[in-house]
Amino acid sequence: MLKVNALKNNIYFPFVKLATSNLACAISPRSLGNMSYVYAGTENSLDNRRDFLKNLGVDYRSLVCAKQVHGSSIKYVKEGQQGKGALSDDNSIPDTDALATDARNLPLAIFTADCLPIFLYDSLTPAVALVHAGWKGTRDNITVKTLQLMQERFGSKISGLYIGFGPAIRSCCYEVGEDFKNYFSTGLIRKGNHSYLDLIQLNKRQVLEAGACEDNIFDSRICTSCRSADFFSFRKEGKNCGRMMSIIMLK
Repeated sequence: MLKVNALKNNIYFPFVKLATSNLACAISPRSLGNMSYVYAGTENSLDNRRDFLKNLGVDYRSLVCAKQVHGSSIKYVKEGQQGKGALSDDNSIPDTDALATDARNLPLAIFTADCLPIFLYDSLTPAVALVHAGWKGTRDNITVKTLQLMQERFGSKISGLYIGFGPAIRSCCYEVGEDFKNYFSTGLIRKGNHSYLDLIQLNKRQVLEAGACEDNIFDSRICTSCRSADFFSFRKEGKNCGRMMSIIMLK
């Protein structure tokens, strides 16, 4: 049985197994500092990562990170790739916005400040994946493509996967231009003369159509723009804002 929205030691858990879990899965809030080596003040980022991951029993030197480009490329991460992007952005896995693995003790990471982090967990294989879903990745079905990779490579059953939507900018705050109607036939909300995008509704619809079980989908219901005191928000702070880290790892 999964529970959602647990908060412990100032760490946000999108979903966690009860005591017998073999899963590390969490998001760092603003209070733990900037986790990016690229954006905002980065002088404390390594220390911030080390402190955050220590609380989860994860070795910060084993972290695997992606150079996110708002695309739809997914990479399978295998043993021996530990440390990609852990100590420097230079050796992060290039041109990638989703990571998947069936290896144990191999923590995957993405970084967000309004985009939607999506956690995928196959408890039977077991296997995990982590998706960075902005509007471009959502348009290009990155989450469904990740489900399909897990199905093909690990034998995962899409209907049995647990899916967690982390804190992200929500339709209350995500105003977009009129041109977005060219990209999305659903997920746009009209308020007066303005349009707002619902990233969560779009990704949920996509995974349900791909065969996911609604009972296995967990939503944080947190808007990073509304709660920018607790989470970094690009829309609120601009291009130099910090980034949260989302991680998932099989123990």
